Amino acid sequence: MTIEKSNIKVSIIVPVYNVELYLEKCLLSLVNQTLQEIEILVVNDGSQDNSQKIIDDFQQKYPEKIFGFTKENGGLSDARNFGIDRAKGQFLGFVDSDDYVSETMFEEMYNLAIKHNAEMTICNLQKVDENGNITQKLTQLSGFSEKITLKDNLFVFSDISYFACNKIFRRDLFDGKRFKKGVHFEDIELIPQLLLQCQILAFTPNYHYQYLERQDSISKSHTTKGLDILKAVEAVSEKFNQSQFAHQTKFLKDFQILEGVYTFLAYLAFVKEDSDFHKMSDVLDDFIKTKGLKTKEILQYRRFGKNYLLSLPLRKKIYYILSLLRLRKIVRILTN
Repeated sequence: MTIEKSNIKVSIIVPVYNVELYLEKCLLSLVNQTLQEIEILVVNDGSQDNSQKIIDDFQQKYPEKIFGFTKENGGLSDARNFGIDRAKGQFLGFVDSDDYVSETMFEEMYNLAIKHNAEMTICNLQKVDENGNITQKLTQLSGFSEKITLKDNLFVFSDISYFACNKIFRRDLFDGKRFKKGVHFEDIELIPQLLLQCQILAFTPNYHYQYLERQDSISKSHTTKGLDILKAVEAVSEKFNQSQFAHQTKFLKDFQILEGVYTFLAYLAFVKEDSDFHKMSDVLDDFIKTKGLKTKEILQYRRFGKNYLLSLPLRKKIYYILSLLRLRKIVRILTN
């Protein structure tokens, strides 16, 4: 599809909800981008703190870049969709309002997208604490070149992490598609579907995106909302079977193992309520059975060409192995 011509190269969508302590740092990293042809759509999703004042101050100081909007609280997906509907850029990017980025992030990613005619461009990201210290590097496509032809490298479908924030997307990928409202793990539900529409990806190994691990983050609260992970994998599985890659079933199975089993088990480890833990464990067992996933396949799953389980720290290895062997009573003792 031909991209609609626009003077705006990248629209950056920033949902905001009660982040007065972090928003200024986020917006400063965006207004100081070396790529000049950007718009920053800041969507206040019903904040009750001083976030709006910060948005107003930035909009007044940078009227050519910052465009503020206010709406009733509808959640992250709703705020992102609000921004998508108003974006004018050739490409869309998403930045969470408590995170920040390098000043060259969008220039490099846009230039790579144009150079390789890529529908999606990906960068590495790293977790940082509130003092700016790096706590974890999240390498996305280890050893890859700038240009990735998807039909020849479909294993990336099950290897990459499906964050929205470390990517830019050609705007037409969102034609008829939006983040699903009222769910958690909306990135796992939508981003793989967008990737399935792509022919070419572009990649930079630079760690442009700084993902803040907040002590007060709502993601620290683990409940049965984690079942949305499995619902997201189900939705992606359905779209995969309707896609141009439907015949390459191995990569769908690998995706189901990484996101439906390992990501879900990682979440399950922090569920505190016994009733929730056992309910979610039962749903996972049903998922594994209905997808025809064998324990041996899960244990032998390879990511970036290496056995995933063997690449993990010892404690995680033990947790996953016990979980996969259904020894969850022991798991419960270890995680409490």
